[in-house]
Amino acid sequence: MQHNLAIGLLCVLGGGIAAQWVAWRFRLPAIVLLFALGLIYGPGLGLLHPSATIGGYFHPVISLAVAFIVFEGGLALNVRQWRTSGEGVLRLTAVALPINWVLGTLAAHFVGHLHWGTSWLFGAIIVVTGPTVVLPLLRHTKLRPRVAAFLRWEAIVNDPIGAILATLVMEFLLLQPSPTGDVSLAAIEIWPHLLFSTMFAIGCGIFPALLVKFLSSRDLLPEILRIPIILTFAMSMAAICNLVMASTGLMAATVFGMALANLNVVGMSELRRIKESLGVIVVSCLFVILTADLHRDVLQKLSLPILALTLTVLFVVRPLGIFLSTIRSDLSWQERLFVGWIAPRGIVAAAVAGAAGLQLRDAGDPSAALITPAVFAVIATTMILHGFSLRPLARYLRLTLSDEPALAIMGANAWSTNLATTLHQQGIPVVLVDTYSGALEKADRQGVPTLKAELLSEEGLERLEERPADYLIAATPDAIYNGLVCARLAPDFGRQRVFQVSPGIARLDLYRGVSRESRGKVLGEPSWNFSMIDSLFDRGWRFHCHVITDPLQENDISEGHALVFMVIRKGVAIWIVSAEDEIETEAAEGDMVIMFQPQPAASPALPTTAA
Repeated sequence: MQHNLAIGLLCVLGGGIAAQWVAWRFRLPAIVLLFALGLIYGPGLGLLHPSATIGGYFHPVISLAVAFIVFEGGLALNVRQWRTSGEGVLRLTAVALPINWVLGTLAAHFVGHLHWGTSWLFGAIIVVTGPTVVLPLLRHTKLRPRVAAFLRWEAIVNDPIGAILATLVMEFLLLQPSPTGDVSLAAIEIWPHLLFSTMFAIGCGIFPALLVKFLSSRDLLPEILRIPIILTFAMSMAAICNLVMASTGLMAATVFGMALANLNVVGMSELRRIKESLGVIVVSCLFVILTADLHRDVLQKLSLPILALTLTVLFVVRPLGIFLSTIRSDLSWQERLFVGWIAPRGIVAAAVAGAAGLQLRDAGDPSAALITPAVFAVIATTMILHGFSLRPLARYLRLTLSDEPALAIMGANAWSTNLATTLHQQGIPVVLVDTYSGALEKADRQGVPTLKAELLSEEGLERLEERPADYLIAATPDAIYNGLVCARLAPDFGRQRVFQVSPGIARLDLYRGVSRESRGKVLGEPSWNFSMIDSLFDRGWRFHCHVITDPLQENDISEGHALVFMVIRKGVAIWIVSAEDEIETEAAEGDMVIMFQPQPAASPALPTTAA
C-alpha cells in the first residue's frame, strides 16, 4: 500500500509540476500537458486508478479541491473591474448561460442521440468554462484587460452556477414520486430546496468574509493564523453547503473569495501569493487525477455521434450562444468572435460528469454510459484547440498587448526620461511612471508612454496591468521607496526582473544591509547610486543604443568610457546589467546595447562616490 501511494504521489505531484515547468519554459498550454499525462498514467499504462485507491472519499476530496480553485478565482473578481468592463460581463454570465444550455441540450439530443434527460444534463455541464483552464491561459497571454475580464468573470461565475444547474437536472432525473404518487408534485417541492440552498450558500460566503474583516480591524486575527483561518473558512463553508445541496459549496467558496476581494481586508496580498502557488499544485494534481481515473471502456465509447456532438458544441453552440447573447451590446465584432471561440472546459465539468455518470448508471438510465465520454470529448478537444489557438487568434484580432519584452521605469527624472526616450526611439515598449504629472511632461512631448500613478496603490497596480511591462527599474532618489516598489511587484514580475538604483555600497551588505527580500536587484554596479548617475547626466552624459553587428564589438564597447545598462534581444528578452547576477550577460550579433556615455564635448571621468 505504501509502495503504491509513493508511486501515486510521485506520478501526480512530480509529473504535474514537471509538466507545468515544461509548459512555462516552452510557452505551451499546461492544461494540455497535464491532460495527456493523466491519460498516460491511467488508461495508457494503468499506473493510477485514483477512485479505486481513495475509495468513497474520492468525490468529496475532488469537490473540496475544486472549491479551493473557485475561491482562488473569486479573489480576482473585483467589482471595479466589472464596472470598467461594460455590459459584456453581465451578458456572458446572465444571458449567454441559459442560451448555451438550451442549445447544448438540442445538440446532445439531435446530434449526439442522447435521451432528453441526459441531453439536458449534458447541456448544463458544458455551460461552464472553468477557471482551472482559463486562468492559466490568461496568465501566459497578454490579452487586453477588457477581453481578459470577459473570460475571467465568465469562467469563475459560471462555474458554480453550471454545477448547481447540473445538480438540479440530476435531481429531476432521479426524481421519485411523492407519497401520493405524483411526480409533478415532487418536482415542485425541489424549488424551495433550491432557493434555500442558494441563499444559504451566499450567506455562507458573505458571513465569514465579514467576520474576517471584523477580526482584522480589531487586531483579533494574528498574522500567523490569518491565512490558515481564511483557507479553513473557504473549505469548511464549501463542505457545509455541499451537505445541504450538492455543488452549492462552489458558490459559497466563490462568494467568499469575491467578498474578501471587495471588503478591502488588510493582508490579502500575502494570501494571493500563497493561494496562487497552492492553486498551481491543486490544478496540476486535479487534472492528472481526473484524467487518470478514466477507464478504457469510457474511451472505447467514443463514436461518430459523440464526435459530431463535440464539433457542434465547438462550432455552433458556443459561437451562436455568444452571438445571440451579445446582440446590441458594446462588444466589438473581434471580441464577440474571440469569446465565441475560446471556451475551454475544465475540472468542474469533468468532476460533475464523472459523478453524474455513476448516479445515472445506478439509477438504470440507458444513456448513462454516454454522458462521461461525451463530456470528456468536449473537455479534451476544447483544451487542445483553444489552448493552442488562443494566442494566435488574439494576435490576429489585435486583442493582445505587445509581445515584445517591455520595461516600466518608476521615477521620472532627467536621466530616466532620457533612458525611456532612447528605448522608445528604438521601438522597445517602455512606460515611464511617476506620481507627479509635471515630471512626465518632457516624456509626453517625446511621445513616450507615461503613467501617472502610485504603484503602491491598488489603482496603480490595476493601471499597470493594462501596460505590457515585463521588467521594472525603480529610479527615484528615495532608495527606501525604490525598495518598497520592487518588493511589492516582485511576485508579479519575478524577483529577477525588478531592479532599483543602488542604495549605496554599505546598504548592499547581505547581512547588515537592506534585505534582498525588501528591495530589487541593484542596477549596474553598487557604486552606481542615484547621485552618481544624476551628476554624470549634468556633465553631459546621455544614453545611446549600439547594435552589435559583430560580436567582437562588445569588447570594444566595454573597454570605453561608458556604462552598459542593458542588452536587448528584440522579441526575446531584456537583460538589465546587475552586479548581483551570477551569470554575466553576453551580447550576440543583432542585440542592442543601451549605454550611458559622455557626449563628445563631455568629460569622460567618473566621479568618486561615497559608500
